Formats: sequence, C-alpha cells, structure tokens
Amino acid sequence: MYAYFDRDNVALKGLAKFFKESSEEEREHAEKFLEYQNKRGGKLKLQSILMPLSEFDPPEKGDPLYGKFVSVLLGCNPVFVATRNNDVQLADFVESEYLQEQVESIKKISEYVARLRRVGKGHGVWHFDQMLLHDEEVLA
Repeated sequence: MYAYFDRDNVALKGLAKFFKESSEEEREHAEKFLEYQNKRGGKLKLQSILMPLSEFDPPEKGDPLYGKFVSVLLGCNPVFVATRNNDVQLADFVESEYLQEQVESIKKISEYVARLRRVGKGHGVWHFDQMLLHDEEVLA
C-alpha cells in the first residue's frame, strides 16, 4: 500500500507514510511472534505468500477507498486457536501484546474510512492526506 500511494501518478504522501509506518509495526509484531515461538521451543517454517496487488479496481488513481484502505485483523484469530488447543500461554501472549492495540487500530481505520467517505474525492482526499503527512489530527 505504501508503494501504491507513493507513486507519481497517485502522489498521496500522507497515506504512503501511514501505510509505511503500519507495515513497519506489523513487521515488529511478526518478529515478536517469532521470538515467542523460539522461546516455546517451536521451529520456524516459512512458506511462500501470494504477491500483493499493486493496482486496484476500479482504476480511480489516488482514491484511498478504492485502494482498499482497510484494517487486516490478526491472520487466523490466534486467541481462538490457542484456546481451542488449551494453550493458555499463547492466549495470554496474544491478548497482552496485541488485542488492545488491534481494537484501537480498527477504530482508527474505521474513522479514517468514514471521514474519507464524507469528504469525497478530490480536494477532500488531498486535505486528508496532508493532515496525515504532517501528523495533524485528521478531522472531517
């Protein structure tokens, strides 16, 4: 998403910044999971993943709502998996490290989507983007 919004024909630097920071944070989360897995004696098994989209349909360039500006929840609901397998340590790890942050992130993204819908295309999106870029409160 960072690369998409950073392109010269999209040019929404605030959204690019937001998605780059989000990506870095998610990478940190993945590293915590790897460290936790190693503490528990697990073995890391990496597999191929599908290439992400770099174009979005419909092709309205620069429209963040068409850019699938959504939050992705933790993959397979690890709390459910941990509970189903009676792994209270994993459930506690996920709940203490991630759940509150996920709730806050989902609310933030939901608010951004609502505001983007409210401002419409064009100047409203540009203004929203500028507020993200300059770390201002995104109002609409």
